[in-house]
Amino acid sequence: VSPQVTLEKVLGITASGRCGLACDPRSGSVAYPAGCVVILLNPKKNRQNHIITSRNRKTITALSFSPDGKYLVTGESGHLPAVRVWDVAERSQVAELQKHKYGVSCVAFSPNGKYIVSVGNQHDMIVSVWAWKKDVVVAANKVSSKVTSVSFSEDSSYFVTVGNRHVKFWYLDHSKASKASTPVPLLGRSGLLGELRNNFFCDVACGRGSTSGSTFCITSSGLLCEINSKRMLDKWVDLQTSAAHSLSLSEDTIFCGCADGAVHVFKAVDLQFACTLPRPHSLGSDAAAVTETSPFFSTKTGTRYPDAIAMTFDPVNHWLSCGYNDHSLYVWDIRDVNRVGKVHAALYHASCVWDLEMFPELPDEVGSGLSSGVFLSCSADNTIRVWRMDEWTRSQNLLSTVSPDLKM
Repeated sequence: VSPQVTLEKVLGITASGRCGLACDPRSGSVAYPAGCVVILLNPKKNRQNHIITSRNRKTITALSFSPDGKYLVTGESGHLPAVRVWDVAERSQVAELQKHKYGVSCVAFSPNGKYIVSVGNQHDMIVSVWAWKKDVVVAANKVSSKVTSVSFSEDSSYFVTVGNRHVKFWYLDHSKASKASTPVPLLGRSGLLGELRNNFFCDVACGRGSTSGSTFCITSSGLLCEINSKRMLDKWVDLQTSAAHSLSLSEDTIFCGCADGAVHVFKAVDLQFACTLPRPHSLGSDAAAVTETSPFFSTKTGTRYPDAIAMTFDPVNHWLSCGYNDHSLYVWDIRDVNRVGKVHAALYHASCVWDLEMFPELPDEVGSGLSSGVFLSCSADNTIRVWRMDEWTRSQNLLSTVSPDLKM
């Protein structure tokens, strides 16, 4: 018996928002947390690699790839959390920063790869800029509001944080930062938002290419806003949704993740509406049917869908990964937004797992072919699911049953 235990597969995702989902801009791998583990998913092959934060088992709250895809930065929850940098190929830690007292809400690499910005949660309120290869914090400051997201400008000269009544531009003086022996104060300037200043801003993305001078953000009430290079609100559109949650950007397209499974698509150049992507499975549907290769969309009136709470865009394959609030993950092929395809779908338990049980070894005629490498799980989401271990590349949900006796 080998003394080494190897993690083969993780059936679940704990990303609670935009900061918990990232895409390698070179390979297209999708990274997301499951507790203290980072899953590196190849969506096309449905194969996983894992980074395990083995030292303290703290839950990962945020992650982001470096521009070249070689490194991944993670932030943690809990007391004295660390910001860690991982070599993706080796899946080993190469750097660590411990300047936050409480949880870390957001992390991001600068596009030039030199800096990492990390933002503490509402109990910490610290923004740090880390020259990670030198292991030096070059700039820091405090925020007065809960921060939900961060995004760097294309030229790495500034980054933007958003949150509750908060849109702030932070400017990096590279000459001072590189020479200072102690952290210099970060220079922050608030966005000039006019009548929209009292909104809760839940996600932000700095423009790329022809829109590099603009900053796009969304409010929880369902407004998509564009802020110009002078930090002034330039234009905004109503997303026609009860709530908005997440934002992702390509060079010419904006994707807005909203309530009820909707992802609305807009042109970045003028905020003109383009289309709405297909919705995922409906709430309460059979998970086994959804994970088959054919698209699965319900058109019944009154059907409810999970909210799209996290998104990340793959610029190589032109895929959009979407995490939903029922702990499901979809990867959409959006090369042609009028003919969207489904590359990957994973429906995991939407709430805590109460129990696991291996299916007993039985003769084929008795076990109906389920006895080899099959186990059952039950969850607070009112489902009992049957999973097969011998062929992980196939659909994981063989059966998902909601018993009438379990329904609330």
